[in-house]
Amino acid sequence: MKLMTYEKAGTQGVAAMRGAEWVDLGPMDLLGAIDAPDLDQRVSAAPVLDMSGVKLLPPLPKPGKIICVGLNYADHAAESPYDAPDYPTLFPRFTTSLIADGDPIVRPRISHELDFEGELVAIIGTTGRNIPKAKATSHVAAYSIFNDGSVRDYQFKAPQWTVGKNFDDTGAFGPYAVTADELPDGAKGLRLQTRLNGEVVQSASTDDLLFPVADLISIISEAITLEAGDIIVTGTPAGIGWARTPKLFMKPGDVVEVEIEGIGTLRNPVVDEAA
Repeated sequence: MKLMTYEKAGTQGVAAMRGAEWVDLGPMDLLGAIDAPDLDQRVSAAPVLDMSGVKLLPPLPKPGKIICVGLNYADHAAESPYDAPDYPTLFPRFTTSLIADGDPIVRPRISHELDFEGELVAIIGTTGRNIPKAKATSHVAAYSIFNDGSVRDYQFKAPQWTVGKNFDDTGAFGPYAVTADELPDGAKGLRLQTRLNGEVVQSASTDDLLFPVADLISIISEAITLEAGDIIVTGTPAGIGWARTPKLFMKPGDVVEVEIEGIGTLRNPVVDEAA
């Protein structure tokens, strides 16, 4: 099922796709909707959502933890200064960096090296620690899309990438969440494509992940309790602007899209930070 988190008149709600139209499930959050035992009946009975005054939000506006994975495609590792990892390269994002589909990605005043990274997101629905790989994907409630906007010069100022990955309004998340039961197990075999002003700049399959979703969940949960409402941003393929000659960074007036087969297209304009 395709689900959308929205705000209208100051109230957050969830809508579901029924046929070709969005229907309103009322005030709740994404996981509350997915966990509802009568979700199918609610969707069947729900009224069509009046889109006037609706503001799209990230599927989870404030995830508990945002765990990002670097160098998780071999071709991306090859275009970077790093070797392909034997263990997942993990770093955090913070909720202040998140924006929704349609919101502007903001190029900061202090850098023009704002890069694109299209990625698959796994939304955790069931809490667990030391999760066996064979059971790992049962902990995923839904999947979505992320553009891990990265300020490259700040990313590489220190061995840890955290600052360059957390500028305000650089992490686009959405537009929707698709429940795990509607996609292949572990979201395998899905085509991922990033476009900048309509030109394809990244193209890959989720089959190319060095550490697939099940592996990530199992490995991360050896150390960190994964809680319902956490998200794992699974990594980007080759084609980033920083690795190109000449380098290709996002600039004001650009439109960047990340499309993942079976989920949708995350689309954002790019603007300069206000003075």
